[in-house]
Amino acid sequence: MDRREFNSVCLPVLGSLLALAHGRAQALSLADLSNTDVARGLKTALERGAQAAVSLLGKPDGFLGNEKVRIPLPKALNDGAQLLRTFGQGQRLDELITAMNRAAEAAVPLARDLLVGAVRSMNVNDAKKILNGGDTAATGFFAEKTRVPLGQKFLPVVAQATEKVGLADKYNQIAGKAADLGLMRREEASIQQFVTDKALDGLYLMIGEEEQKIRRDPVATGSALLGKVFGALK
Repeated sequence: MDRREFNSVCLPVLGSLLALAHGRAQALSLADLSNTDVARGLKTALERGAQAAVSLLGKPDGFLGNEKVRIPLPKALNDGAQLLRTFGQGQRLDELITAMNRAAEAAVPLARDLLVGAVRSMNVNDAKKILNGGDTAATGFFAEKTRVPLGQKFLPVVAQATEKVGLADKYNQIAGKAADLGLMRREEASIQQFVTDKALDGLYLMIGEEEQKIRRDPVATGSALLGKVFGALK
């Protein structure tokens, strides 16, 4: 058989076989994958998402320059802030806002080890529950496992960064009295606690965005295992 005959006969057959193989691969269900594949694939995805979120936020302007996570003054301070700006105190308020966001940027890198530890402690049941959950099921897993210990790690860093701004202490004094009277929430009465909570909110928001990217297009991560695991859900 010469080359032209080979091409005319064999190539269509080869194409059909490849298409069939591709169809079978696409038809994989989660049940077809081993527990090891599921767990490894998900752990890879979670580590990548967590590392990406920490890298995005834990740098100069990671919070301050990102409108999605930029930490504003507490709502209870807004009216007073406008009055202070009227009396020429706008620069001090801006310094406080900058300090709040810089504090969050300094704290977020501390999350890396705890997030990775949470991933490595995950079992097969956790993995399958996350895979079959919503678009941010993994982010919920992270929040459940790490929010309390991360808050404890973040708070001292935030306190150190914000204590350089005198307005922070004055805010705490006034806000503490307001909280005693039931005029504002206790967690907003401490600028340090407020920033810590907002830093954690921003971290989980960005982890959620990374998770959704991986779910939408696992092949784009360059990992065949992620493509196989997440592709089985579609």
